[in-house]
Amino acid sequence: MVMALKNVLIINPILYTAETNEIPKVDSIKDTMIYALCIGFLKAGHRVTLIAAQDYQPCVEEEYPFSVIWMHTVCRSVFQPRCFPYMPALRPFLRRHKEYDLIITSEMFASWSYTAVRLSWEKTVVWHELAAHNRLLHQIPSKLWYHVVARFLMRKARVVARSRAAQSFISRYVGNVAEEVIDHGVELEKLPPVGTDAGNIVKEKRFAVVSQFIARKQIDRTIEAFADFVERGNGDYTLYLIGQGPEEAALRETAVRRNVEQRIRFCGQMTHEQLLPVVAGARALLVYTRQDNNMVSIVESIAVGTPVVTTSVPYNAEYIEREQLGIVKDRWGAEALEQICAENQAYVQNCLRYRDRLSAVSCAEAFWRCFPDT
Repeated sequence: MVMALKNVLIINPILYTAETNEIPKVDSIKDTMIYALCIGFLKAGHRVTLIAAQDYQPCVEEEYPFSVIWMHTVCRSVFQPRCFPYMPALRPFLRRHKEYDLIITSEMFASWSYTAVRLSWEKTVVWHELAAHNRLLHQIPSKLWYHVVARFLMRKARVVARSRAAQSFISRYVGNVAEEVIDHGVELEKLPPVGTDAGNIVKEKRFAVVSQFIARKQIDRTIEAFADFVERGNGDYTLYLIGQGPEEAALRETAVRRNVEQRIRFCGQMTHEQLLPVVAGARALLVYTRQDNNMVSIVESIAVGTPVVTTSVPYNAEYIEREQLGIVKDRWGAEALEQICAENQAYVQNCLRYRDRLSAVSCAEAFWRCFPDT
């Protein structure tokens, strides 16, 4: 049965992560998680409108196949745009526009979610990602919000979590949480696996890291693990580091100290079109983060058939371990890299079997499945 066309409003002010209050300007938002969700709803046959904070508007003019409304933020010293933007135009907008059949808003601890739930709770679904209290001001605002605002003023909210960890967390404060978890989707058409040879996926002798070069990503530990791997007789492997950031000089020094500077490629910032072939041809994507939620680089890696070696920190780790899409181990080292290489084709095939579940269209359709009365 084909679903009738619906009008979908997605409220997601924060389009990408900013480490400081100086939000970096980008040329495009087409590689963001929320853009993929919008495309998913479009391909499922629905009309889509995205509301985002003006602070995240790209510096290069873009055209989109759906409507994007950039809303001005105010009181930035209190409502910091990088973590808790406040858009006063949202309330009158929702009062004027009643044509939406479904409103998806990001996060329970958010002024925009509060506004949507209070004005249109019967149409609104909160897509919740956080699995712990926000650390701002020693967690005091977050704890007050969840215990008072969420529990009493947003008690009618319908919630879909983006991970099992987030589901467990938010279920402590609100009751109407869907059993199904909806992770971020990707446009599978843009993420084809690499070619095959005699039924096997062709993988080069390389690993890939796609990340900002910042302290919490712990890329230095990845380099240390790779250096140990090389010392075990794997000198023909290469590590590709895709990204940029303030830690780059220190990372280069680590590579020199461990005598692997000739086996590491610092690729700088790359477009999706440039980096995806590198990831698709790698034996594994390597992740050593100490603080992250759901990571789009992990989703995209699995979608192109490349398994992941990661710590247990990213919320994606739960299904990576469950579905054997890679190796999940805190403080992983050379042994994990040897294992992912020795059993690479098995992990690759698991990724390819899981691939369709990561489709942005499947992600969009799951919202109707969770709340069919919307």
